[in-house]
Amino acid sequence: TIETGRIAKQAAGSVLVSCGETMVLVTVCGNKEARPGAPFFPLTVDYVEKTYAAGKIPGGFFKREARLRDHEVLTSRLIDRPCRPLFPDGYMCETQVIATVMSADGSNQSDVLAMVGASAAIHISPLPWDGPIAGVRVARVDGKLIANPTYKEQENSECELIIAASKDAIVMVEGEANEMSETDLIAAIQFGHESVQGVLELIEKIREAVGIEKWPFTPPQRDPKIDARVKEVGLQKVIEACNIAEKHPRYDRFSEIKKEVVAALSGEFPDQEGDIKGAYEDLRYNTMRAQVLDDKRRVDGRDYETVRQIAIEVGLLPRVHGSSLFTRGETQGIVTATLGTRQDEQKIDGLIEEYWKPFLLHYNFPPYSVGETKFLRGPGRREIGHGTLAERALTKVLPSREDFPYTMRIVSEITESNGSSSMATVCGGSLAMMDAGVPVKAPVAGVAMGLIMEGEKYAVLTDILGDEDHLGDMDFKVAGSRDGITAIQMDLKIEGIS
Repeated sequence: TIETGRIAKQAAGSVLVSCGETMVLVTVCGNKEARPGAPFFPLTVDYVEKTYAAGKIPGGFFKREARLRDHEVLTSRLIDRPCRPLFPDGYMCETQVIATVMSADGSNQSDVLAMVGASAAIHISPLPWDGPIAGVRVARVDGKLIANPTYKEQENSECELIIAASKDAIVMVEGEANEMSETDLIAAIQFGHESVQGVLELIEKIREAVGIEKWPFTPPQRDPKIDARVKEVGLQKVIEACNIAEKHPRYDRFSEIKKEVVAALSGEFPDQEGDIKGAYEDLRYNTMRAQVLDDKRRVDGRDYETVRQIAIEVGLLPRVHGSSLFTRGETQGIVTATLGTRQDEQKIDGLIEEYWKPFLLHYNFPPYSVGETKFLRGPGRREIGHGTLAERALTKVLPSREDFPYTMRIVSEITESNGSSSMATVCGGSLAMMDAGVPVKAPVAGVAMGLIMEGEKYAVLTDILGDEDHLGDMDFKVAGSRDGITAIQMDLKIEGIS
């Protein structure tokens, strides 16, 4: 059930979503005006599990909820990823979604309810948004697909997929499987898409009944003369720069061209430097995409299907149980495997249950990996998300606890990055475990696929670069063994794919 109008009425939109005795309150608030010169859309999503929801008191000295646990961070990302692309281009007003788990019955899972609630809250609010979407968890038990399984049903499932979809398209996929075939995985995704249609109709009905009129929003308009002149001055230079295969020389040249274009046109268009820079970035975006679609040529000269050159070393670090250096093009990771005893297992204090975790994977993305200087902080949402994806990919091939009763910790230090570092972690982690003598059932590898789509024309790209992720329409990571898929994650910047 989805209810609105009784709780949190001062929020721009609020709903209480229930399934069984699990209840999640989801609110959205937003500013009407953007900060001047805001360079990106400041959307924040926070999913918070209150321990009182399960009749528990928090552990630790302070006895109150503190920073988000990994599961809460991952769920916040799950909500953010399908909702963000549906806000209009150029919308820069600060927006915050908060999903609070207030009751947890130990049977019905709350993360998908929070995703549905976020969609409903934004859709009935005055914020401009091209929704709704709805989320569903798909399991397969004894060959039968189940939508939104209970915790008990999920225990015996061959897969766990979380799918976000609109009426006509898939918007996001995240999940893991026991070496599932592509045919079965596609069937599960289609099943998920069909399963959310009733929820989407319900959200639309609530919008018709209680929705507030949307705030008018017109994307900022640039003088078309600026775009024309930037193209005249910069197009040929940008085309040449698009053919520089190495990342940093290419980035340096793009930066030089931007300065040259601004210097050439600032006299002609005084006080419009921001618009000149914006027109230049659009020119770069469109030129790189056109080169892929029209010339069938990628930034580094590859065709659509070629994987970058791969180099592998194992036994790199002499005092480590297992280690590997995995390099794919300009993406590189040192991945280590450490074995411990049962005393090294991590205790997870979950909302519903406490359990011990014998396999840990930690992903680190230091600033030097992209040639930057930044403060070293604790792991951010990106590090937690990438690490969890790689962990899911590898857990499916681990030996049983009876055959191999060790605690295992994999650590990935990304030493260079130009796209697909989480999949380098999967490959390097598989190698490091084998180097440590872990009797894995099969080696696992991963690759990131991309998409560039303009109208009817599209190109599917294998092993994408950072530029192809940034300027493309999809980041689709797939990991698995020879026999099938073990982990999958798909994010889209367009409204969905068929």
